[in-house]
Amino acid sequence: MSGRCLSLSHLTFYVTNAKQAALNWCMQYGFKPFRFRGLETGHRQQCGHAVRNNEIVLVFVSPYDDTDNSMNAYLIRHGNSIKDIALNVDCLSSISDRIKKFGVPIREWTEEDSHGLVKYAQVLAFGDTTHTLVERNNYPGTEFLPNWRQNPLESHLTNSVWCQLPDTGLKRIDHLAMNQLNGTGKQVGQWYNQMLNFKRFWSNDDTIINTDSSGLRAIFMINGDDETVKLTINEPISGSHKSQIQEFLDYHQGPGVQHIAFHTDDICESIMQLENRGVEFLDTPYAYYKNLEQRLAKDKIQIDRDIPQLIKHNVLVDYDHRGHLYQIFTRPIQDRPTVFLELIERHQFGGFGAGNIKALFESIEEEQKQRGNV
Repeated sequence: MSGRCLSLSHLTFYVTNAKQAALNWCMQYGFKPFRFRGLETGHRQQCGHAVRNNEIVLVFVSPYDDTDNSMNAYLIRHGNSIKDIALNVDCLSSISDRIKKFGVPIREWTEEDSHGLVKYAQVLAFGDTTHTLVERNNYPGTEFLPNWRQNPLESHLTNSVWCQLPDTGLKRIDHLAMNQLNGTGKQVGQWYNQMLNFKRFWSNDDTIINTDSSGLRAIFMINGDDETVKLTINEPISGSHKSQIQEFLDYHQGPGVQHIAFHTDDICESIMQLENRGVEFLDTPYAYYKNLEQRLAKDKIQIDRDIPQLIKHNVLVDYDHRGHLYQIFTRPIQDRPTVFLELIERHQFGGFGAGNIKALFESIEEEQKQRGNV
């Protein structure tokens, strides 16, 4: 085997209270309790709650006490955030050998239970963010990972109002956006190419993704021809005001994953269901839709939703001659203005919505003004 990254396995958040975080994602975002490990499974230092929504698996991990100094230090510095991006691989030894040739430290181990054995390797990618590489060739796909049991929250929520709430329609992780320090984006992109055999998808220069006040420089990476893992590597560029990329770096105190983009088959329905659960989305300036109508007419592009419907739900549109996409962004999902979420619906369009970044920046700058960060 060549040693390829096949797909995203799961994202691991370090949080101060894993049970509370898991409950919040179930109640507010429509996830379901999935797996658990903690004192009851012989894990004495950390508690882990995994939740699932279709193909999306999120794991929330918190320390039981102050003996896990690295996790506590992480939480103090970064707050609740994504610590690890786990990737399914076909041949772990091939990827590990490639990484070792570059002299990069890598930690390898195995775990097994009655279902079989899983091989792991973990490597530091950027900042304090790691990748765990998971080879589960000898482990059944119906299970999660060894030594995780059924989550006890499942029976609790089944007897609550949660089971009466409509589906939010989140299907899978479309891409992840990872913010880097100014001037380091190219180096991070090269790391993904050399270590994990990702390739550059396409990139934008500063002039495309500027507002009058700030902007970003972006590199887009995918896992080769599979295109099942998409990453955007963002760095701030200088402007008259602090960009939302720089704001993240300041409050996260370093590089990290800024947002998760969730794919949905019906973005308007997902927005309505999430808003009913209390999720807050960014507003889109009305001028954006006047410009959108003119651009669509000029480029002779037809989309399958009318403008009033897009205005009602603040949905953004990006397109080229092959297809189009719809997207929307939430406000930060916690007190620190760091992590937020994106919804995206694709129609034969493989891009990342770069044509909407200016509108996104303008909306976020209005939010930054309210936080006193512009």
